[in-house]
Amino acid sequence: MTQIFDRIAIIGVGLIGASIARGAAEFGAAGSVALYDASEAARARLRELNIGEVFDDAQSAVANADLVVLATPVGAMGYALEAAAPGLKPGAIVTDVGSVKGAVINATSARVPAHAFHVPGHPIAGTEHSGPDAGFATLFKGRWHILTPLDDPRPEYAQAVDKLEAFWRALGANVERMDAERHDVVLAVVSHLPHLIAFNIVAMAEDLESVTESEVVKYSASGFRDFTRIAASDPTMWRDVFLNNREAVLEVLGRFSEDLAALQRAIRWGDGKTLYELFDRARRMRREVIEAGQDTAAPNWGREN
Repeated sequence: MTQIFDRIAIIGVGLIGASIARGAAEFGAAGSVALYDASEAARARLRELNIGEVFDDAQSAVANADLVVLATPVGAMGYALEAAAPGLKPGAIVTDVGSVKGAVINATSARVPAHAFHVPGHPIAGTEHSGPDAGFATLFKGRWHILTPLDDPRPEYAQAVDKLEAFWRALGANVERMDAERHDVVLAVVSHLPHLIAFNIVAMAEDLESVTESEVVKYSASGFRDFTRIAASDPTMWRDVFLNNREAVLEVLGRFSEDLAALQRAIRWGDGKTLYELFDRARRMRREVIEAGQDTAAPNWGREN
């Protein structure tokens, strides 16, 4: 175990925030953990869970913290940092876990005091569950964490980035650095659009008049079950993601719509060659995901049922 920070503070303690708190403690990455959540009920539950010292305001929570992690929904990060900023000590590192980087940087950069270091980031990890009880220490193990450092010329800034990278590696993550614009396009492809499709398919199935909702539930095949798992994700978080990454999502969605129209034509015209070639190409991508260690090839994807 290697302690990276003496004290960290987490603002917003749902699945990701609680997992950071648990991971930092279990792997010894931080000496102590301070927690704050805007929800009074969440703070009460956090006190019961005893995964860190809970505070009733953000400013008090970040006092004396070497690292401050913003783990609120994307749309609330600017406000969260504004509330916490007066308590930041000189040399504190401010990061976040938002799956959108451009909009978060725009909302937070001006609110980071000159005596602190702003290093945005995003752990590509999660489950369909939310809230303080959903967190677990190994959530980030073997997953990617993307850092999107800013153009800060201070020598100490480079040291802050290195230290934050060491923290995430201590939690088991693989770390890569990327510019914010590139990050937002990549995540639109691998995360945001798949979620949008899942939300839409599940809602469509509920609205179909040709089948009943009970039939949809009763006869759900594995593909539809996977969509429902994704669609069970926190609606507040995903609303903010789409509103704040709209340009990249719309760009990728446009390409997807064009390709979907081509598939529609292939089905209508009985063009089996086009269908087969696309399905075969997609199948190869699945093998590459497994070979990269991002999923398992176990039967039924490792599920027990």
